[in-house]
Amino acid sequence: MIIKTAERIKELRQKNNLTQSEMARRLYVTRSSVNAWEMSISIPSTEKITELCQLLHTTADYLLGLSEQESIPITNYNIDEKEILYRMIRYFDYVHFELPTS
Repeated sequence: MIIKTAERIKELRQKNNLTQSEMARRLYVTRSSVNAWEMSISIPSTEKITELCQLLHTTADYLLGLSEQESIPITNYNIDEKEILYRMIRYFDYVHFELPTS
């Protein structure tokens, strides 16, 4: 589980276009702490797991390797922002699942 968590922290950090230094700054930890998490040398505390999930827009189950299903929590967005996100999802679903492929 530790190795999967390390891989997911790195994967999600990169997907969110964050450097180790930027992630460390946002989480109030050192860059070497983030590096240690990504190399399976150490694991984040429970508090930092929660903060990581919020920062990386995922669930603890996915981050910890307990689930293969990625998700993006949207509870902190207002109704207009949520509508934009829903429209984007519908657009991508249309592009990926409904348009004929050549």
